[in-house]
Amino acid sequence: MNLLLKLAWRNLWRNKRRTIITICAVVFAAMLAIAMRGIQIGTYEANIKHAVSLFSGYLQVQKAGYLDNPSLQKSFRFDGNLQTILANEEQVTGFTPRVNAQGLISFKENSMGAVIFGIVPDSEANVSIFNSKLNQGSFFQTDSSYSIILGYKLLQNLNAEIGDTVVVLAQGIDGSLGNFKYEIAGTVKIGSPEFDGTVIFMGLSVLQELLAMEGRVNSVAISLVSLNQVDAFQKKLKPYLPEDLDIPSWLEIMPDLKQSIELDNISGLIFLWILIVVVAFGILNAILMSVTERFNEFGVALAMGMRNSTLVILVLIESFIIAVIGLTIGNIIALGINYYIFLNPIEFSGDFALLYEEYGFIPKIYSTLKPSVFINSTLNLLLITIAASFYPAFKVFKLEPLKGIRYT
Repeated sequence: MNLLLKLAWRNLWRNKRRTIITICAVVFAAMLAIAMRGIQIGTYEANIKHAVSLFSGYLQVQKAGYLDNPSLQKSFRFDGNLQTILANEEQVTGFTPRVNAQGLISFKENSMGAVIFGIVPDSEANVSIFNSKLNQGSFFQTDSSYSIILGYKLLQNLNAEIGDTVVVLAQGIDGSLGNFKYEIAGTVKIGSPEFDGTVIFMGLSVLQELLAMEGRVNSVAISLVSLNQVDAFQKKLKPYLPEDLDIPSWLEIMPDLKQSIELDNISGLIFLWILIVVVAFGILNAILMSVTERFNEFGVALAMGMRNSTLVILVLIESFIIAVIGLTIGNIIALGINYYIFLNPIEFSGDFALLYEEYGFIPKIYSTLKPSVFINSTLNLLLITIAASFYPAFKVFKLEPLKGIRYT
């Protein structure tokens, strides 16, 4: 084997220009593949974390079937037992109860349909960052305040202003119609045009009073230390919940976000595989030329008693050496690129940044240093490089001594 390694190394540098060009092709493919996947996955993670921190939470405790058909009847009491369990879990950074209802908001002659959320400001701050989306005015300080926060577009549609008093009408859990007057304390701009045009935030106890909920809630949003803990915590908490409660993750709560990320991820993978296939044909061409040029030598070696299988191993070793050198250099360069972007995210500006913010995305490009990004890309490129040498190796395997010697 040592002799074959020496021969392979010597053969590679007999034509330095071709070997260097082939290695550069592998370096470029590895660098681009790893850097792109790092940027893609890093940006996904940043936007997912931003989305779940905006309001939904990493997971939610809900009545079974609530996601499929939300209603006030699918509510439950957030008792001390569940609070104790969540408070004692190290992965949990915060949890907060919520009530969600449909209603009607009126100001003078204007009336609009609305989605109403009842929240507890203190505990909400440990789960979501939607209070950072305050557009005008200020937030109510307690869940018993009769001040409310509207989406900025809803305020515009009502032709109202901060400080005005509006009437909110909603059907309670018992079927009765409740209505109260509330003062508009401020507006939020979440980033979703639909959400900003319909949302109302008010204190949890105030909304429970409006809906005759008597201490019942629709959901408990939970925030964790990391996105990677969602699946494990979901399985861990499930046995402690009553049979009629469920704990969906952000993937189930926000299926649109999941689908958009999956679609973008598929398009990115298609581009990378096109790149890898193009590079593979380049490697195939270089190795085939190298093998074809040495048919005379191979013919003489075969005539002297060397086996075809030995020559095949020699060709595969040459391909492997090219792949290892190229992938090593490519990984080092990609690590530098990903590390720089990881520390210094690329920020958009101008209209492009406004477009991102309008739809709730962060106007920045992030990266990640996850080992899986480097390992998966490297293994794929290594397999492609080795696969590209199979055809030249097959030609060598079928080579006959006399044909090799006479080959011109």
